[in-house]
Amino acid sequence: MANPQRGEIAAMIDGEERVLCLTLGALAELEARLQAGDLVGLSERFAAGRVSARDLTAILGAGLRGAGNAISDDDLARMAIEGGLRGAAEIAARLLRATFGETP
Repeated sequence: MANPQRGEIAAMIDGEERVLCLTLGALAELEARLQAGDLVGLSERFAAGRVSARDLTAILGAGLRGAGNAISDDDLARMAIEGGLRGAAEIAARLLRATFGETP
């Protein structure tokens, strides 16, 4: 069960409700993977609204791992996400809002 006080959200991924959370470690992973430089750069990148499928996989993967799920980005890329691409984008947006506030 997701705890919104900790920045957690729940989402249906591969037919299972899973918890996602961008912990400090997950954010560091995203900074490195997306070459954002720092948290401000990461937040600004997402606020601009230009997000690739690779970015969505990185965001959701980091969020899943941050919440304790042992799922690689390659595994995630093969999973069904409720709502397809639009659903993945909505999950990422909810996760970013839970982490950064209303910026993304």
